[in-house]
Amino acid sequence: MPTEAELRDWLHGERAAVTRETDMVAVIRRSRRRRLPKRVAAGGALTLAIAGLGVAGVTVLDTTAPGRASMSAAHSSSESAPEKARGGIQPQSGTTGGGSQPEPASKLNACGGELAVAPPSRYGLVLSTAFPPTAPAGSKTLDGRVVLTNTGSERVTGTTVATPTITVSKDGVVRWHSNGLMIQLAAQVDLAPGESIEYPATLSPVLCSEQDDPAGSFRDDLPPLEPGQYQISAAITLTPGDAGAIDLVTGPVVDLNLG
Repeated sequence: MPTEAELRDWLHGERAAVTRETDMVAVIRRSRRRRLPKRVAAGGALTLAIAGLGVAGVTVLDTTAPGRASMSAAHSSSESAPEKARGGIQPQSGTTGGGSQPEPASKLNACGGELAVAPPSRYGLVLSTAFPPTAPAGSKTLDGRVVLTNTGSERVTGTTVATPTITVSKDGVVRWHSNGLMIQLAAQVDLAPGESIEYPATLSPVLCSEQDDPAGSFRDDLPPLEPGQYQISAAITLTPGDAGAIDLVTGPVVDLNLG
């Protein structure tokens, strides 16, 4: 059995140990309390840094978005411009440029309208007329011929209708043009440079008006053209044999004197 003195010394040592342990716990707690604000501050700084990065990212997106929208709008405008151009000013009647189909020869000119001016044939073809230079006023019909010539440097093959479209004009205004039922048989074209083929043709020296075109076939009682000088021209459409672009072929006007 320990003596009373030994028990007192032992209890005194335990109390000191407990006090020391308590003191150590208190020190650790105080140390943690002192370090906690620093940790919170560091954590807050990290949070702010991340938040700042997010704000910077949003700012970049906000400043570039209008730019992209402007570029998109400009791109859209540039794409729609050709459509607007195509929907606004159309190629002249009878043109073959721009990749568009040429006006059919039968629709090239209208009664009372301006005589169409077509560009040269893309294949070097020329269509000329051969009618009597003079005829009595009041004639019902005049017979002649139309000559298709290859003035180019390469062979041309394809098909055309069997009857060219004839137009009679005066001072650049259409007075009459081919109408009604026409021979739709295909005429074969195979022309080396310098070669020609002929088509039979007929015209009526009478005066048609705007209301005659919708009917297709003109009425029989059209008034005869008054005496004077008129011009004759012809047009025909060539469909190439090599599946190339369809070509509207015209040529020079020739005078016709009615008297």
